[in-house]
Amino acid sequence: MDIKKFIRPTICSLKAYEAKEIPCKVKLDANESPYGFPEGLNALKSIKTNRYPDPEAKALKRLISRDFGVKPQNILQGNGSDELIYYLITTFGGPVLYPVPTFSMYGIIAQAIGEKKIGIPLNKEFDLDLKRILEAIKRQKPKVIFLSSPNNPTGNCFSSAKILKIIESTLSLSVVVVDEAYQPFSSRKGFLPLLKDYKNLVIMRTLSKIGLAGLRVGFLIADEEIINEVNKVRLPFNLNSLSQTVATELLKNRKAMQSCIKLIISEREKLLSGLEKINGIKPYPSEANFILFRVKDTDTVYKRLLKKSVLVRNMKGVVDGCLRVTVGTPEENRIFLNTLKEILSISKS
Repeated sequence: MDIKKFIRPTICSLKAYEAKEIPCKVKLDANESPYGFPEGLNALKSIKTNRYPDPEAKALKRLISRDFGVKPQNILQGNGSDELIYYLITTFGGPVLYPVPTFSMYGIIAQAIGEKKIGIPLNKEFDLDLKRILEAIKRQKPKVIFLSSPNNPTGNCFSSAKILKIIESTLSLSVVVVDEAYQPFSSRKGFLPLLKDYKNLVIMRTLSKIGLAGLRVGFLIADEEIINEVNKVRLPFNLNSLSQTVATELLKNRKAMQSCIKLIISEREKLLSGLEKINGIKPYPSEANFILFRVKDTDTVYKRLLKKSVLVRNMKGVVDGCLRVTVGTPEENRIFLNTLKEILSISKS
């Protein structure tokens, strides 16, 4: 039996997202925080594993409501950002427009659902090509637009004026999702204050980048009417009791989390400075918890780093000629920089 006869064509041609687990001493490939919060596990004692989780995640929403200054009814919880992207495209349909390169799940999920995807290349400064985007909006009338700012994998924030122009140009046409997964590390304030002015604006956030990646907790902040519609396709009990309980406990102590974020930002600047001092490396300034850098023969450098048990992300096929390194602990960053210097000095000799 040829199983492909039963598979939708959009799935047959789809390449699965590869989240490889490669054992190594210094893991700097997945934009995770190097700092966890084991003290949050104390709250697990209160969990009743024989009962379903709170389907509305009320306690978690109350804390998010407090921290972001919005009402609980403006928040929708998700099993990470991936699930929320799936819900948004399911709710509003396509075409789905986004810049490239960016977070790959926008395109993967759009194709999986069977919606048309429209990728518009960034300009040479890794910023939005506003002219091409507006032309595509006028011509193809996308239902959902995803803008990740700070952007993965480039690390920069897009022009706020350009994002605002896109939002204003699609008021009666599209939902514009500003994905602020990396905003905690940015010097920009983000687009949350504009929610009251633009009904088609959706803010997407996650706890994955600030030390809670293992919990898979993401959330949308938007107009109540949008939240209500997206909630119709949300799976019941989509956020398990463990994730809700630990995330709620840790969000009570924002001071500890902010301390870790400040440390990562400080280490990012030191890492950027270290990369700038290495001949043959061109790092790009970052507003996220990672740095994209250009180097000759990326495949060789990547493999040699891995041989030394230092794992980074090879951006081949996404941003050719570049590698991406996550900001680690001071010791991890030191090992990475010293290993990179050693590899490049061997290459020259």
